[in-house]
Amino acid sequence: MFIPLPFYAPLDGLPGLELSSLIEYLFLFFVSSIRLTGFLLSSPFLGSRNVPLQAKIVFSMVLCFFNFGFIYQNGLDSSVLDNLIIIIIIEAIIGVAAGLSLTIWFSAASMAGEKIAAATGLGFSALVDPETGGQTPVLSIVLDLFLLTIFVSLNGHLLAIDFIMKSHEVLEIGSRSPGIQLIGIGIEAAGAMFYGAGLIMLPVVGGLMLSNVAIGVITKSAPTLNLFSFGFPITLLATFIFLYFSASAIGFAMSDLVESAIISMQDMIWGINYG
Repeated sequence: MFIPLPFYAPLDGLPGLELSSLIEYLFLFFVSSIRLTGFLLSSPFLGSRNVPLQAKIVFSMVLCFFNFGFIYQNGLDSSVLDNLIIIIIIEAIIGVAAGLSLTIWFSAASMAGEKIAAATGLGFSALVDPETGGQTPVLSIVLDLFLLTIFVSLNGHLLAIDFIMKSHEVLEIGSRSPGIQLIGIGIEAAGAMFYGAGLIMLPVVGGLMLSNVAIGVITKSAPTLNLFSFGFPITLLATFIFLYFSASAIGFAMSDLVESAIISMQDMIWGINYG
């Protein structure tokens, strides 16, 4: 069955497209879009709850439309439709795992903000985080936005999307299934989250420790001073001063965190292919 083109005379001589081939192409397009869609739904930037789900799906479909020809030339054929359900699950796992690895790495900023807030008494100033739906210190939200700003300014979102779109060169659809490599990547990302949080909060927490020592010496030499009325304002003031002077150091630590997170995501794809 061919689709006639009587309404456009110059194209009358071109062959039409069989309906069965059209359905096959649609299924192949759907399969090729699962990995990128799973990544966008679970990534820290585009996977935010503030971005509507419809916008995420439309954006992923547009990207996959321009990438479908490239994927099709790299060996995508109708043989993947024989095990359609299994391949859909595998592609979804790969895409979601890549996005979650970035999300775990980026949770270091929120953890650092929570620890700094707990050490300075800023934990009382909390807002409802739309990402988690729970109470989150304002400082955690500020550091999280700071990290996302650095991520976008370094074109990290473009690098991550470009790698996922080109990952079909390394890991073709239906070629391999993820195994124990994902567990290792998850453990590595969790360890890196604690390490990154320590690097981010180290300048502030180190300065606060020195200020607390100074407050302790002052209260020891003048016992009549009220520790709460005297120490709490000084601690808050010292916190903002240390945050101001350590902003560049925190920015460099976050840029290294972004670079390491993208490298970890790439290592995950390579590990699945050669694991």
